[in-house]
Amino acid sequence: MFSLEKMKGKVPVAITIAGSDSGGGAGIQADLKTFAALGVHGTTAITSVTAQNTCSVRAVEDLKPEMIREQIKAVAEDIGIDAGKTGMLHTEEIIKTVSSEVSKYKFPLVVDPVMIAKSGAPLLKTEAMDALEKYLLPKATVITPNKFEAEKLADMEIKNLRDAEIAAEKISEMGPKAVVIKGGHLEGSEAIDLLYYKDEFKTFSAPRLDVKTTHGTGCSFSAAITAELAKKTELPVAVEKAKKIVILGIKFGLKIGKGYGPVNPMAHLYRESSRYSVLMNLEKAKTLLEATPEVAMIVPEVGMNIAMAIRYAEGVDDVAAIEGRIVKTSEGARAVGNPRFGCSSHLARYILEIIKYDESKRAAINLKFSDNILETLKELGVTMSFYDRRKEPEEIRKVDGMTVPWGVRQAVNRIGKVPDVIYHGGDVGKEPMIVILGQQAYDLAKQTAQLAREIGKR
Repeated sequence: MFSLEKMKGKVPVAITIAGSDSGGGAGIQADLKTFAALGVHGTTAITSVTAQNTCSVRAVEDLKPEMIREQIKAVAEDIGIDAGKTGMLHTEEIIKTVSSEVSKYKFPLVVDPVMIAKSGAPLLKTEAMDALEKYLLPKATVITPNKFEAEKLADMEIKNLRDAEIAAEKISEMGPKAVVIKGGHLEGSEAIDLLYYKDEFKTFSAPRLDVKTTHGTGCSFSAAITAELAKKTELPVAVEKAKKIVILGIKFGLKIGKGYGPVNPMAHLYRESSRYSVLMNLEKAKTLLEATPEVAMIVPEVGMNIAMAIRYAEGVDDVAAIEGRIVKTSEGARAVGNPRFGCSSHLARYILEIIKYDESKRAAINLKFSDNILETLKELGVTMSFYDRRKEPEEIRKVDGMTVPWGVRQAVNRIGKVPDVIYHGGDVGKEPMIVILGQQAYDLAKQTAQLAREIGKR
């Protein structure tokens, strides 16, 4: 008999065996968000309940080992486990219990040897260290210590990458198939993670970020590796993907609380899920502009464009616009092409710079420069600022693509806040321009249509 269920692919399942963070930034909360962002169903076996926030761990209550055992069994015997990870395993008894259950079900295991919270609170009892090495590390597919955890495990000081290599080899002798020593606490402008696997070293590097949204970084990193292993991804590729997810999560971390804000593992999901809605928003904007004949009057000589960025945009390829721009014709404004990502570096640079000041302003449209348009915009009550391209420093002028970011900074600094409109009077070979900024492309199209009609009445 035909079965729809048999036709469907099995959803990968991962389990996190870790503590609960009441602040939602680390522990099982961070793990579940990471699993979800990577398309994996997350299950849990809670080992400890913590009362914590972005500043401190106030209290810890361990669950009984038998309760932890039953949680793992309940998941394994019904749902199945494709990969698992451990986080906070506070006591020797808990570690022994987890080791016993992992041995029964034999799923790939990522061990995040959580020893100290970001606030400095101990999360692994001293007497439990030997149990971790004796019972759990031999069962591990990969262990992911940070610098301080690796120093304790390897019983040596780590000052540089070569020290990390030596430490990784020593830790591998305890039984894990692979060791990843995270580089977040190593010195240098780059954060370099080191993988030791099958007697070979591989590094994963990214620029170090000067931010305070790092709570839960280790949890999210190990959870991302776990999610990829659940999807049968090769280990080195899993580590590489996890690195990218975490860097993105730190860069777009959540600025909440008074201490270290949580990393945002959902940033990856939000970025990708917003691409379709951005294109649809631009399509509606294009249709409205083409349906308003008066818009043709305010199209610049170089053409008009309208652009919108996805959430958490990082570069030009994260900003969509109209391919070929919008041009003036005898029948009104007409789009040459359709919305596409990466086809307008000019407006993309406006957006990428302005979101550093206001994350909600993800859209921009450029108009012909005229005193009449500026006056009408002023009457509509928008906030305006400008920059003078003739005063652009030579070192900025020499670097391709730097003029617009410099100009945006000048415009913001001029009035001490983020404007709705930025304009400039041009320069030699450069057409003067007005750029309107907003939250969505369609809203800007409506504003532009209204502006065009107002000008058409004069």
